[in-house]
Amino acid sequence: MIRVNCFFQANEEQYATALETALALVAASREHAGCVSYDVFESGTRPDVFMFCETWTSPEALAAHAATDDFKHHVGRLETLGTLKIEKFDF
Repeated sequence: MIRVNCFFQANEEQYATALETALALVAASREHAGCVSYDVFESGTRPDVFMFCETWTSPEALAAHAATDDFKHHVGRLETLGTLKIEKFDF
């Protein structure tokens, strides 16, 4: 399995749009084959920071997820609304 943690810091003036986009990404991603879990959390100390926590059954499932149109759309939109940092772990 693969665990992905993605940290996103929203531009202050784009918070509402970023949150809406994050929730849409989560909803779409949960439907993708190989998704074990996909959640987004808002920081308790920094409301402009979100953390996406994803678990995938295999590298192939993660790659297929990243190749979907909805993933490209939502992540592309997030990239215009703030800054992303991704960490991956195999277990």
